[in-house]
Amino acid sequence: MKTFSSLNFRSVTEFRFWLVAIAAGLAAIHLTLVWRADNVDLLGSSILFFAALTSLLGDRQHTLRFDSSILASVLGAMLIAFVLLRSLATPGEAFLLLAPLTAGLGLALLSSGFRGLGQYRQELLLLFCLGAPKVFIPPLFDPTLWTAKFSTALLWYGGFEVVRDGVNIHLPTGSVEVYPGCSGIEGITYLLSLAGLFVVMFPLNWLRRGLAVVLGVLIAFVVNGVRVSLMAYLVASSQPEAFEYWHEGTGSLIFSMIAVLIFGGVCWLLLRWQEVAERWIALAEVSDDPAEEELFLDDPLDDPLEWQEP
Repeated sequence: MKTFSSLNFRSVTEFRFWLVAIAAGLAAIHLTLVWRADNVDLLGSSILFFAALTSLLGDRQHTLRFDSSILASVLGAMLIAFVLLRSLATPGEAFLLLAPLTAGLGLALLSSGFRGLGQYRQELLLLFCLGAPKVFIPPLFDPTLWTAKFSTALLWYGGFEVVRDGVNIHLPTGSVEVYPGCSGIEGITYLLSLAGLFVVMFPLNWLRRGLAVVLGVLIAFVVNGVRVSLMAYLVASSQPEAFEYWHEGTGSLIFSMIAVLIFGGVCWLLLRWQEVAERWIALAEVSDDPAEEELFLDDPLDDPLEWQEP
């Protein structure tokens, strides 16, 4: 099958320019559609993920191999054309979430063909994490009942007389029903996306990558459970204005920010854990060779005890 591997330097430069132009145009279209849809969460996530994508590709721009076949180029062009044509109509949320992955796959096929897809695995994984969790997880997993159980437990441990009936939480002076929209699935999928971004961008072992994903889910679930408990208390206390504030107003955004900040702190701790583990491994390897250990200890910049100082 014919390929384009024989392009000279000038042709490759022009080819890269057109790929960058197409990618920038697709990104601009996506951000415009998301902005018109008034999806603030997806807009912020898209900007963050596109910046990370640009950083990854910029670091490897001179090592990427452009060797596409005619079939792969045609398929890639068809995927890009589909995204452009679908963008002409009013797109739904699922399309907005999956369009970056579809367009990214098309660009990868257009530039490097089927054999070169492997060199874009990090970038494609980023685009997958951007929207796929919110599209595929909610139909498969509904944490509404678990949220009701957890919020009831929090109120009970807080000293309130509370009874749960399915997804309904009953207090002596009021009751609330936990709807799927208040189950925390939005926060769970959002932190899952951020966890995907974190594990792709930072060199962690599989244990810490798995912890980042699991802890992201737990943080989103716990923070939302606290929010539901608070709203149940406000209903029982006959404070409708405060209930609306924490339910649909700025208060709901505050809890989202708290979850993101906690997850950011967890990511920082995982990075520090990784650094400490690497230092211990390096120290153990140097200790096996007395000559290297002497050189290691003589270098003030590599003092193995320096990192222990607060």
